[in-house]
Amino acid sequence: MTTARQRRLGAELRKMREAAGLNAREAAALLGIDHTKISHMETARSGVGSDRLRVLANSYGCCDEPYLQALLAMVAERERGWWEEYRGTLPAGFLDLTELEAKAKSLRTYQIAHLPGLTQTEGYARAVFDFTFPRLDEEHVGARVEHRMRRAEILDADGGPHFSAVVHEAALRMRFGGPKMARAQLDHLLSLSERPNCTIRVLTFEADGFAGSGQAVLLAEGDVPKLDTVQLDFAHGAAFLDAAAQLDAYRDLLSEMESRSLGVAESRDLIREIARTL
Repeated sequence: MTTARQRRLGAELRKMREAAGLNAREAAALLGIDHTKISHMETARSGVGSDRLRVLANSYGCCDEPYLQALLAMVAERERGWWEEYRGTLPAGFLDLTELEAKAKSLRTYQIAHLPGLTQTEGYARAVFDFTFPRLDEEHVGARVEHRMRRAEILDADGGPHFSAVVHEAALRMRFGGPKMARAQLDHLLSLSERPNCTIRVLTFEADGFAGSGQAVLLAEGDVPKLDTVQLDFAHGAAFLDAAAQLDAYRDLLSEMESRSLGVAESRDLIREIARTL
């Protein structure tokens, strides 16, 4: 089973080839290999070594050394992450998201209806998963909650990514699990907001609307901007975007949401006030 990281490496090889104006047969001819091998590398059906990657980059005229070094680092990765324990139990998108977070240098998100997954308490997460359709049995709810709590450990890890979230006021006022649990969740969010690696801002009802269609957005920033990834939440699952135009659009969207939000201190004050009234 290929991982999202492996598929992304293959996609970057394809982008590099297309930027050089070559089709698969022309690229294969430059390297003296069968064109099917190019296809297999680009779809992650076969691996690519560091030497082969350098040859491909040279043949494609890629002179972006930081980008190439980032790709070589991806090639060198061998160890499977802890999330592979859940393969076959959780949807593949859950594991792809976890791998994305684990490899990111920073994470930027905005949420309209739910608090970000990495900030959720166990009780809040359980209340969210209990309300999915079709209904999940206790075993699958438990696996999803456990996985989400393990994901959140990235915020405690040395060298982990900086986490920046814009949370709409509507999400703060949702009472998943009842008032007591919702209050505990907001207290946890406040605690996270005090950490140097976490920035929490609130987009209030008074703000001049919000951009996008209302779905949750995550931007995972890689070693270089070309390797950033956007993840979107939908009712049927997650979508992962990495085209340059898409990345630019969502970077702009997130920056706009941040600019319309309250400052960090003001956001904490509002969260405290909402928690007090629950």
